[in-house]
Amino acid sequence: MDANELRNKTPDELRTQLADLKKESFNLRFQQATNQLENTARMRKVRRDTARVKTILNEKAAAAAQSEA
Repeated sequence: MDANELRNKTPDELRTQLADLKKESFNLRFQQATNQLENTARMRKVRRDTARVKTILNEKAAAAAQSEA
């Protein structure tokens, strides 16, 4: 997932994607706890994608607050 790709999405789409990433993160942690996780690199990718989405959401919120003032 690319940051430029995320910047083109609306805040609602980003929140939906964030919820999906959190669900996937939970499932991956559950698989790891039960020794069923095959691709351990996926956990890192999901964690970083979550941070990317949160960053873009914060950027959009700051831009909206700046335009109001």
